[in-house]
Amino acid sequence: MSRQPRITLVHATPIAMEPIRLAFASAWPEADVVNLLEDSLSPDRAKSSDITDALTDRVVALTQYARQIGSAAVLFTCSAFGRAIEHAATAVDIPVLKPNEAMFEAAIRKGGRTAMLYTFPPAREGMEVEFHEEAARLNPGATIASFLVEGAIEAVRAGDIETHNRLVANAAAGISGFDAITLAHFSTARARSAVAAATSIPVLTSPDAAVAKLKNLIG
Repeated sequence: MSRQPRITLVHATPIAMEPIRLAFASAWPEADVVNLLEDSLSPDRAKSSDITDALTDRVVALTQYARQIGSAAVLFTCSAFGRAIEHAATAVDIPVLKPNEAMFEAAIRKGGRTAMLYTFPPAREGMEVEFHEEAARLNPGATIASFLVEGAIEAVRAGDIETHNRLVANAAAGISGFDAITLAHFSTARARSAVAAATSIPVLTSPDAAVAKLKNLIG
């Protein structure tokens, strides 16, 4: 039997880990998945208005370590480090995926109007930039509108998944006129079923889209 490719997941917060674990278990259980958790990244990013050189260096170091242990690809699961991840991708000879790039690709292909529900404010600007970069490649007329779900990330950090999912679903229920709803963070993906029950608009998550893209790239 051929050895399955090693995929290293780099997490900046523990709340991102379960959704991507479930996505791999469902769509690609054979993959050799390695988890790197560096949970000082998220609070340090929240203290800064931008991605600093020091944060970028840390992201690069994690990527290089993933390469050293034989990874065929690296997937970051925190949405607030886009530019640093792009820089890290130039330092290794394997695919390095930002958390949302596959989801944005899928959303843009569904039509020109995407709604994004996000819960971690420092991630918004970078994610919108990433969306427009993907749109320039796939559909320059595509647009994105972002909606902050207040209180949701605090709920999930406290272990109150039910409240998190309810808040995200309530936000989705008030949205209309879009071709797709994207759940911005890996941590938000746990609300997918609740959101899908609250709206008729197609719902996309980062973990599912990322696993599908990785499997297509190297599976």
